[in-house]
Amino acid sequence: MCRRYMDAIALVQRFGKHDLFFTMTCNSSWPEIKRHMLSTDETQNRPDLVSRVFKAKVEELKADILKSKIFGKVAAFMYTIEFQKRGLSHSHFLIILANEYKLLTPELYDKFVCAELHDSNEQYLYSCVLQHMMHGPCGDINPTNSCMGKKGVFKFQYPKEFAEQTSKGANSYPVYKRRNTGKAVYMRKHLMDNSWVVPYNPYLLCKFDCHMNVEVCSDIKVVKYIYKYICKGHDKIAFSVHNNAEIDEIKEYRSARWVSPPEAAWRLFGFPISEMTPSVYHLQLHLKGQQFVSFKSTESVHGILNNPMIKKTMLD
Repeated sequence: MCRRYMDAIALVQRFGKHDLFFTMTCNSSWPEIKRHMLSTDETQNRPDLVSRVFKAKVEELKADILKSKIFGKVAAFMYTIEFQKRGLSHSHFLIILANEYKLLTPELYDKFVCAELHDSNEQYLYSCVLQHMMHGPCGDINPTNSCMGKKGVFKFQYPKEFAEQTSKGANSYPVYKRRNTGKAVYMRKHLMDNSWVVPYNPYLLCKFDCHMNVEVCSDIKVVKYIYKYICKGHDKIAFSVHNNAEIDEIKEYRSARWVSPPEAAWRLFGFPISEMTPSVYHLQLHLKGQQFVSFKSTESVHGILNNPMIKKTMLD
């Protein structure tokens, strides 16, 4: 986990800070999943099917980014697949664009990211936003929502404040345009307006029909947090085992790894958990004459010492 984080930071040192960060979450209602299920099947009972479809979607998204260049020429990118205890699989992507395609102004932010309800005349996009990109409600109107932190803290700071135009924010993320148009939709027993919309890219949202949160990274301060977040590794669980014998809390305590069915299926299929382009090559650091040497057990000591390749190291 630490090595993956350091590899990611190496990309920042070489290509500069990343420009886009987005999260794609698996949609259990994708037609590719429903089409291959029996009438008696339930999505949570088919992790094999869900994993294979999600893998295909991730590959398609990579093709859009790298080959179709929907955001411009990509200098470097990385992604990781995350499996939570609750919910479906999702992927986190980090994109570093080439210098001529950098997102440097709020006008360019608006070109790729939207945080408003679209006109209902665009029926498909409008329905996708309502289905996938409306947060909550949480806060005072719904303090029991899962996104609420300890002591009633708003974890994701929703509802957002209205803004007539996009600007660079003070907390490393832009303040996206969220106009107070008076337009609202009745959802989850509450009226919700632009202040509840999660930032998204209209093209990706319509194409993949799933939760697709897209954020512009406008400040270098957020780089370390995001790279640590997507490289944090698997979830853990602590549990204890009780029996009728004498209770020993230290011996009965267990710290284990939580493997959900989608993750188990993903690993059984041998799908990659993360990918980075370009790759980072690790150099073996050592003092002079103290490099690691590999040889066959049948070789003699004389043959090993006289092998000219023994002296060849990565630092030469």
